[in-house]
Amino acid sequence: MGRYPVKGKNRRPVFTVYQRGVDTIFIEEESMVDRKILSVVPFLCALAWAPYAAAQVEYPTRPIRLIMPAAPGGGGDFTARLVGQKLGESLGQVVIVDNRPGADGIIGARIVAMATPDGHTLLMSITSFPINPTLHPKIPFDTVKDFAPIVLLASAPLLLVVNPSLEVKSVSDLMALAKSKPGQLNYASGIGNTAHLAAELFKKMAGVSIVGVRYKGGGPAIIDLIGGRVQLYFSTIPASLAHIQAGRLRGIAVTTTKRVSLMPHVPTVAESGLPGFEVIGWFALYAPAATPTPIIAKLHKEVSAVLRMPETQQRFATQGLVPGGGAPEELDSLLRSEIVKWGTLIKELGITSN
Repeated sequence: MGRYPVKGKNRRPVFTVYQRGVDTIFIEEESMVDRKILSVVPFLCALAWAPYAAAQVEYPTRPIRLIMPAAPGGGGDFTARLVGQKLGESLGQVVIVDNRPGADGIIGARIVAMATPDGHTLLMSITSFPINPTLHPKIPFDTVKDFAPIVLLASAPLLLVVNPSLEVKSVSDLMALAKSKPGQLNYASGIGNTAHLAAELFKKMAGVSIVGVRYKGGGPAIIDLIGGRVQLYFSTIPASLAHIQAGRLRGIAVTTTKRVSLMPHVPTVAESGLPGFEVIGWFALYAPAATPTPIIAKLHKEVSAVLRMPETQQRFATQGLVPGGGAPEELDSLLRSEIVKWGTLIKELGITSN
């Protein structure tokens, strides 16, 4: 290889000659100054990429803490432990599920909002996540701005169940009965949870008058439904499935827009007389805001692979869960739309957390 100056009136271009086999390649370089500028470009590019490359190579460097803002048991906890175990295996680090129940999930979410944004503290959001901004307007964080979405993990349909003594076998039957007996049918629910909002949305869309009876948990609600003290309940599938199989309860519809694989014979509310009705509880993975993009991308890739595993899908199905997926932007859009949907209903009905 050699350099050959070429005479010129105003400048002296330089040709760099490369010998490759029998071929001789001439590449003109504009000037010595240009060569100096070009010589530092690779260094500047490497410098700019260094933080991202480091994040990709070095993450995770220690066990990951997955905050589950609810007590052990239930669909959310099941999801967190299953995904956490598989994610830990793929990353080569332990994922520790840390249950931090209280205040409709606010206590656990606050821990993640305030955590160092390095990907080692993550949030498993629960069904109250999009409801809390309206139900608890003074929460100590911004649900949209203080968290970085990673991926939707699973959705949890609700199942409209009734006491078998109630002479209804479909949503149409229930609406007809409720209209013939305004204010005489009672539904079980908590305060501001998905069961409560599903029942209120049903009332609004069906144009019926049914009365809510508040419970502190799904267990007591199921017991009173079986005992006939309330007539209907929007239950999680695992909580009511055994009672349906034993004939103590009757499931008449699921709240998703598609039927559930665990109960394919049970229609949706939408196809049974209330087009457009949809209520889903969902669980998703979030990191603190400002977590580096390469870390978010790596977590999204690894968790998405976990969700595609046949074992994951089979175990989700046993709990009536539907595997999630999709891009972080899709999760962000879902959260924003759900905040608006439930916020509008909560304000309209004057529901408060008290």
